[in-house]
Amino acid sequence: MDWQTANLVLAAALAGLIWTIQVVHYPLFALVGAAEWTRYGDEHRRRITWLAAPLMLASVGVALVLVVQDGDGLRVLNAGLSVGVFVLTGAVFAPMHGRLEHVASTQAIHALVRANWLRTIAWTAQVACAVALL
Repeated sequence: MDWQTANLVLAAALAGLIWTIQVVHYPLFALVGAAEWTRYGDEHRRRITWLAAPLMLASVGVALVLVVQDGDGLRVLNAGLSVGVFVLTGAVFAPMHGRLEHVASTQAIHALVRANWLRTIAWTAQVACAVALL
């Protein structure tokens, strides 16, 4: 498999994952009762990390390889989206999940869903870049 194809596969996997999280998983947080929330939140973070982290790291790595090979604008945009979502996840979403661990208020869950549109749009845009790079 070449680097461009690997980039598309990773971007598409992450886009599929984030759309599922955005329209199914995060909204369902509001249905978890307060008594169950701490355990549920811990399990969510543990399980999603094992799925998302390797894909995200691979996506960043492949996107950077493409830029090193040829630093044209589309490759830079592709890498910027991949790196940007990686940084956004660590700087914004990990702390949001940390705050949710203690109290999953309806307001905090709605804020998470609204903010997560940034990652959903970015990973969808990266798929478009990846297709254009083929």
